[in-house]
Amino acid sequence: RVFLRAINQYADMLNKKFLDQANFELQLWNNYFHLAVAFLTQESLQLENFSSAKRAKILNKYGDMRRQIGFEIRDMWYNLGQHKIKFIPEMVGPILEMTLIPETELRKATIPIFFDMMQCEFHSTRSFQKFENEIITKLDHEVEGGRGDEQYKVLFDKILLEHCRKHKYLAKSGENFVKLVVRLMERLLDYRTIMHDENKENRMSCTVNVL
Repeated sequence: RVFLRAINQYADMLNKKFLDQANFELQLWNNYFHLAVAFLTQESLQLENFSSAKRAKILNKYGDMRRQIGFEIRDMWYNLGQHKIKFIPEMVGPILEMTLIPETELRKATIPIFFDMMQCEFHSTRSFQKFENEIITKLDHEVEGGRGDEQYKVLFDKILLEHCRKHKYLAKSGENFVKLVVRLMERLLDYRTIMHDENKENRMSCTVNVL
């Protein structure tokens, strides 16, 4: 809780002193995002790993601090305005890590950041190739590490498709991208499930699907 308060004070200072064009400090903002995501993903806050009694006790006393800092990270991202492009593709990995936390409201609030990144890169270069490459690479790594689940796949699909279809220029390419990533996620989740299967043919078939 003390750390959370300190991080929020750091965020206030960034918004007040280091956001406008003349005083923008890329390294400070970068440090903020990495610090906040490290806080959010630390082991001691992953409530689903605790017994229901311990989880209830923590929620009762402190609430889910992951949600609090996650909403703050989202707001800080949108505050960046024209500076966002400086954080693509480097921030894709940390944001992905945050959205993979199994907390539904946090996921719903933060997955739209991906669409914002796509839009931002598209406005700058007329494509979102860097973003796409980065999310595919990082997703592979995260799912293999045990993160991600069926609910995440469904939310990712629904939220991003809704955003893309409303966009004049990203409707088609955005939809193709979402379908590609969701298909990849399906294959990766299958592969992770079957990794420990005794049946070599099943393992091989999953590996071929991923490839």
